Amino acid sequence: MRVHFIAIGGSAMHNLALALHQKGDQITGSDDAVFEPSKTRLEKRGLLPETMGWFPEKITADLDAIILGMHAKADNPELLKAQELGIKIYSYPEFLYEQSKNKTRVVIGGSHGKTTITSMILHVMHYHDIEVDYMVGAQLEGFDTMVHLTSDNEFIVLEGDEYLSSPMDRRPKFHLYQPNIALISGIAWDHINVFPTFENYVEQFEIFVNKITNGGILIYNEDDATVKQVAESAEIPIRKIAYSTPAYAVEKGQTLLETPEGMMPIEVFGAHNLNNLAGAKWICQNMGVDEADFYEAIASFKGASKRLEKIAEGSNKVAYKDFAHSPSKVAATTKAVKDQYPDRKLIACLELHTYSSLNATFLKEYEGALDAADQAVVFFSPDAVKIKQLEEVSQEQIAKAFNRKDLTIYTNPAAFQEFLFSADLENSALLLMSSGNYGGLNFDDLKKLF
Repeated sequence: MRVHFIAIGGSAMHNLALALHQKGDQITGSDDAVFEPSKTRLEKRGLLPETMGWFPEKITADLDAIILGMHAKADNPELLKAQELGIKIYSYPEFLYEQSKNKTRVVIGGSHGKTTITSMILHVMHYHDIEVDYMVGAQLEGFDTMVHLTSDNEFIVLEGDEYLSSPMDRRPKFHLYQPNIALISGIAWDHINVFPTFENYVEQFEIFVNKITNGGILIYNEDDATVKQVAESAEIPIRKIAYSTPAYAVEKGQTLLETPEGMMPIEVFGAHNLNNLAGAKWICQNMGVDEADFYEAIASFKGASKRLEKIAEGSNKVAYKDFAHSPSKVAATTKAVKDQYPDRKLIACLELHTYSSLNATFLKEYEGALDAADQAVVFFSPDAVKIKQLEEVSQEQIAKAFNRKDLTIYTNPAAFQEFLFSADLENSALLLMSSGNYGGLNFDDLKKLF
């Protein structure tokens, strides 16, 4: 196939471009800016656009497909040319479905835990040399790309994002995959710029469940009351399998998972990650991996990139970074680190970076989210609020929302970094939670403190 990507530089888009190139398709693309690591990875394969910008002359009638990224606008000149020529235009998820129509589609949905569960499944498959197609939202150890497509593999494992498909297609991505096997890990209101009410957000998961093929399987987290309600009220002809957090213990900073063969040490920790593991186990069992083989493989799973990722460690101090930004995930991650290191001072730093987290109305959802921390710090950039064209939020609003009197709030990147680099880290656990970078924090410099 000859495929052209409009906005090829995105995290998901460039990985799909690399996967199709590896499969043998002819790939071209455009973008107005491409950043690392996309830039180097595309350049290495000869797929980086020579000149940044949009060039309608790249769109010719002999193209088989156009894939449109979220970064592109509806008036993009290349898109307009493609429409004029009548070339088939796909959103990212539409194209993935098209490539997997004849496969068994395994889709992992949920407000949080999607990437970790998908990563766990792929780790188990990789460990046992079981070839599957996949799309996951983080770079994984042992995998070249975040997307892999073949003509032959029976299964494809897809991380099912509930965000919009493209500027032209306002449907959530996971509505397009039509899973044979689906999982929902948790439902906690997110993306409020798209889903203005909690009820509207929950409805997207109800639609997702109804897209499961007849005779398919829904695996769901019964510890989450909303997930349980959505799953159990579904009336379509599918099999339902509930899972919950398994029994485990923490001894001297080591998490031990209860298995039929006894207590087994594992690399990941925290109740939410053990819950994710239980969901991944059911998926793998329905993909043909028996329970004992699952446990053997999962013992060596270290976690997905930026998901409770250990970035530095000294004799009595440790640092983690995590993608956490939704209130429920912030609370779960903070508690997980405190439970893992109960005798250390936990310094938890949260950057409010997303549309939802910087919304004055939504802020109240964060009440209690940092309560497990001994020292709680929030950073946000007033400039990010302006860029996102949101109403200004004040330090007073943030302090009131978290409802913690000793909360420290920084709005200046230099001041936040000065705090971080001068903090007493002896006998401590430092937790950095953000989908951003704290206004330019250099993590390599931070690692030197350990």
